[in-house]
Amino acid sequence: MDFWNLAIRIIFLIQATTGILGNFSLMVYYLVLYYRERKLKPRDLILMHLTTANILIILCAGVPHTMVVWGMKKFLNDFRCELLLYIQSFGRSMCIGTTCLLSVFQAMIISPRKSCWKDHKVNTAKYIGFSITILLVFYILIHFIFFMKQFIKMKSMNITRNRDFGYCSTIGHDEIENSLYTALVVCPELFFSVLITWSGTSMIVILYRHKQKIQHIRSHHGSNRKSPESRATQNILVLVSTFLAFYSLTCILRNCIALMHNLSRWLVYITRFISLCFSSFGPFILMSHYSFASRLSLAWLRKKILLILF
Repeated sequence: MDFWNLAIRIIFLIQATTGILGNFSLMVYYLVLYYRERKLKPRDLILMHLTTANILIILCAGVPHTMVVWGMKKFLNDFRCELLLYIQSFGRSMCIGTTCLLSVFQAMIISPRKSCWKDHKVNTAKYIGFSITILLVFYILIHFIFFMKQFIKMKSMNITRNRDFGYCSTIGHDEIENSLYTALVVCPELFFSVLITWSGTSMIVILYRHKQKIQHIRSHHGSNRKSPESRATQNILVLVSTFLAFYSLTCILRNCIALMHNLSRWLVYITRFISLCFSSFGPFILMSHYSFASRLSLAWLRKKILLILF
């Protein structure tokens, strides 16, 4: 039993460390890219906000869960507990919102000229910043309402706490709050999941048709190299598919936990681990496409050469 406890501790520590290093490295890449070009492409802008959401999830969920399995429990007071849960919920909502935006945006970009999106491609990039702002404002306000309501209720009423997170505990929602949460948070997440599935399927179909059309050209020229846009689309497709898989599995496991009377500790550990997998390992999917380390090295070398010459 001591061996399994140690294994759980090491697994959570590796996951949290990997998530922190991966997401912060990716964030540094986008900041350097913005510093060099003074402007980010729409796709990079979405990915930067997705990385920010992943950082919030890792810091506010991954790190506390890791501290719990290493023996530190109940180390947050009421206010810090509710604030941490608020940031967790906000980060999770922004993660699925920006992933949906990324998937739909890429599906529109690679859509054929004869598709219904042909008239919107030019204006798509202009709406990305506006869409991200709408998501930010919406989720900040929605989750802040639940945060204040929970904190006020916790301070004004002596209620038995039935939600234990290990690092803190809080009271559960009543029926009205559950209904509001479902309408304002859960339903939009389900809608985003449907959009991710639809756009991902559309990208698969478009890539397949494109491959069929140019197959004879590749055989004629003897080249099997993929276009940069195709590689980027495949990379994003892998990213959103990974997100959808982990998100669906997490929802299933959380519903199982909610319905179980005798809660299994191992099921809780597995659920927490899976819920953090995308935020921890997703950045490495992006790194495999961008090869950001080599690009940063080239940029550094270019600056050094310019300094030497001039």
